[in-house]
Amino acid sequence: MRFFNPKVCVAIILTALAIAGLYLFLLKTEGQYVYVAEIKPENNLLNKENSEIKLLFVGDIMLSRTVGDIMAKKNDWKYPFLEMADFLRSADLTVGNLEGPISSRGVNQGSIYSFRADPQAAEGLLYSGFDVLSIANNHILDWGRTALSDTIGVLNDVGIAAVGAGHNFEEANAPRVIEIRGVKIAFLAYTDLYPQSLWATETQGGVSAPTLENIKKFISIARDQADVVILLWHWGEEYETASRSREQAIARALIDAGADIIVGHHPHVVQEVEEYNGGYIAYSLGNFVFDQNFSEDTRRGRALKIILRNGKIFKTEEFEVKFTSDFQPFL
Repeated sequence: MRFFNPKVCVAIILTALAIAGLYLFLLKTEGQYVYVAEIKPENNLLNKENSEIKLLFVGDIMLSRTVGDIMAKKNDWKYPFLEMADFLRSADLTVGNLEGPISSRGVNQGSIYSFRADPQAAEGLLYSGFDVLSIANNHILDWGRTALSDTIGVLNDVGIAAVGAGHNFEEANAPRVIEIRGVKIAFLAYTDLYPQSLWATETQGGVSAPTLENIKKFISIARDQADVVILLWHWGEEYETASRSREQAIARALIDAGADIIVGHHPHVVQEVEEYNGGYIAYSLGNFVFDQNFSEDTRRGRALKIILRNGKIFKTEEFEVKFTSDFQPFL
């Protein structure tokens, strides 16, 4: 199994990562795949005297369809992120949901909406500073398992941790752990919008298994490996501006099970946030890059900044995100 190809895009990757002072690589320890980030101590941005760590979360990112056409027409794969790149790069870790595969291969599975972004679109994700992307969503298998595999490879090649799907059960479900200034942060991701036939198995790729039993198991594993456990969940009812009692019950149960932060995607509109039992829940951050301009609610999103101090949630801040006519997000 190939997780990282150092011969691909070496110049641009090393230049960008050297600027950021962050090197991402994959280790396998005790049967679990763990992403670890090394921070260069001489880098001023990431070598702060205090122990505060800034996490930044944004919503759904869809780089095909009209957004893909605009990038291709302008011959600029960074175009969707030009207004927000500095803001995104200002965080120690920037996290989003990648809505659909990045690939030139695969077979359209026949969904009414099938997304597939050009592999060159990864340039924009790298440019804007994304560190972690959930690929546990209802579009990641729009073009089958071949396109899923390509997506994982493309993201790994540019140093972005893909979480929530994989080539097999272990890779799909294992936490990705990133260490910053001695604080270990674990990421898990799930979607309950796919049938079990598309969950990863020991011999077949797919998304992580979204049963409560399985999630609690991997929260426990993540808890043993990390100081902070973050769960990204693709769930809920589209275009509804309030979460349902179902999502509320699940989220609270998983905070009780050991998760610290839960961030939701999929409704394409912003939903409420909640503090519960020492944890923080954002039920939906809405859209971030998406060609949905048919309502006021789909034309805005939320960026969520969470500041950790000494490995604990210290402060949260919400930012309203709006969109240009070309679907570029801006504050």
